[in-house]
Amino acid sequence: MRPNPALNPLNRWDDHPFIVIWEVTRSCALACRHCRAEAQPRRDPRELSTEEGRHFIDQVARATPGYFILTGGDPMMRPDIVELVAYGRSKGLEVALSPSATPKFLKADLKALHDAGLHRLSLSLDGASRETHDAFRGVKGTWDWTQQAMEACRQHGLDFQINTTLTRQNLEQFDEFVELMKTIRPAMWNLFLLVPTGRGKNDDLLGAEELEALFERIYALSRTVPYKIKTTEGQHYRRVAWQHWRNDKAGPPPMLGNTNDGKGFIFVSHTGDICPSGFLPMVAGNVRGDELIEVYRNSPLLQSLRDPSQLKGKCGLCEWNRICGGSRARSYAMTGDYLASEPLCVYEPHSSPQPPPTEVAHPGKIIERGEDRL
Repeated sequence: MRPNPALNPLNRWDDHPFIVIWEVTRSCALACRHCRAEAQPRRDPRELSTEEGRHFIDQVARATPGYFILTGGDPMMRPDIVELVAYGRSKGLEVALSPSATPKFLKADLKALHDAGLHRLSLSLDGASRETHDAFRGVKGTWDWTQQAMEACRQHGLDFQINTTLTRQNLEQFDEFVELMKTIRPAMWNLFLLVPTGRGKNDDLLGAEELEALFERIYALSRTVPYKIKTTEGQHYRRVAWQHWRNDKAGPPPMLGNTNDGKGFIFVSHTGDICPSGFLPMVAGNVRGDELIEVYRNSPLLQSLRDPSQLKGKCGLCEWNRICGGSRARSYAMTGDYLASEPLCVYEPHSSPQPPPTEVAHPGKIIERGEDRL
């Protein structure tokens, strides 16, 4: 199954999610500084079993997402991970995997994952040097293991992307990260903007002005590199990218989506809890007793997250709220209100001469009324 490239209105995610993420375990050998899951060395006995996992994958298939991502913790801690990938692929799902780069991964049968139909792996680089990355990951040697993991993916024909969480500790290394990407040449560089949940702390957050300046740099970079760039929990990057493109009209329009926590995006925990995202741990149901697509469509929590008229403060007034909407997870983590304004946004509503697009479509096609630009 491939994501539907047909045009869709901005409310397209009311019916089904674009991405389903399953936290298959919280077990992990690392102790990362900003771990959302506060991962632990041992597996939780309450995890969905292999049989429950297969039943859940049946639910995911009925929800018809574009992508199904297995994450953790470290999903390689589950001995049935190849079986789960293969079963998901047999149901027509595009399955991705987000492992930790550890000796366990390096000893894994990557050919089996390839043969099971794995679509893509994501590997994390959170420091642009051995010292900074190992400090972030909390275990010495993770830099070298990550380099070896990338080479192993290349040898086995496995597509991979790089995930980087940007914080006050590593922002000054941004240019060094860019140089690294020239060598690595990932399919995508996914930049995570910290949400202070789990082990993440408010003191590690970038300021709103710093984020705006960062988005400017990301957009300029996106015009010149061969890989895609995406932000996670940085929804207001979409505004910056669109404004710049409308000003200069150089090259194709930026990749632009309008997903958000609970809006085209759904997360299922290791115990089966259905949440808007892993960064927004509010429970709407549980797959052990509820049908995923029914919860997605009918949960009052998830419906409110897809309704921009319920947003408060600046986000409620903003003309970009159907495309951006701010990080609902960061609003909740910092204010206790998941509908409050994005705390790290400098934009004042209706202050831009460039209006937002009226429609968006995957993968990155932007449509304005009367115009069709690729």
